[in-house]
Amino acid sequence: MREMEFKMERPGLVKEGDRVTVSEGVLPGSYYYTIEPAVAMSANFPLDQRLETEEATVERIERNEKGYY
Repeated sequence: MREMEFKMERPGLVKEGDRVTVSEGVLPGSYYYTIEPAVAMSANFPLDQRLETEEATVERIERNEKGYY
């Protein structure tokens, strides 16, 4: 199982334990992922680290000075 970090700007858009759908975006040389409907976004990942599934479970949500992760 793979763990990925997403940034969410506001609290309460998803909760721990929620099943979510993840969409893939393509950039030159990398991929990024969005929890639909556009509630959180991942960092960019190199081509060899492409995600293999479209569904995931939110394991935990942590808050810091930059937002919710």
